[in-house]
Amino acid sequence: MAIQLQYYGTGRRKNAVARVRLVAGEGRYTINERDMAEYFGKKTLEMIVRQPMEVTETLGKYDVVARVHGGGATGQAGALRMGIARALIKLDDGMRPALKRAGFLTRDSRMKERRKYGLKKARKAPQFSKR
Repeated sequence: MAIQLQYYGTGRRKNAVARVRLVAGEGRYTINERDMAEYFGKKTLEMIVRQPMEVTETLGKYDVVARVHGGGATGQAGALRMGIARALIKLDDGMRPALKRAGFLTRDSRMKERRKYGLKKARKAPQFSKR
């Protein structure tokens, strides 16, 4: 029985968490056991997920198998991008400078601001009336 090499990476953005696994293959993307086009449905989000592979010129060499939960579609795409980039570094550390330059290894720390009491949302105040 041949052992197939797998490379793991975890990506996070907003409230989304992606656990990514890279396996040698033809370049298929499977997210939560569904094809990427079926899962996201938007070309822009698919483009975001493919960016690390394009930068490192590994497009079509590895299959991406990922489990994503939390957040919305854009946050999940960003989390996937980071997870793929981290897995590529475990595959070959020589890819690190290109991925770092492209900004795929930096955790985007922007989060939704919490709601404050006396306000309707984080900063939106109720309508003011003088009388």
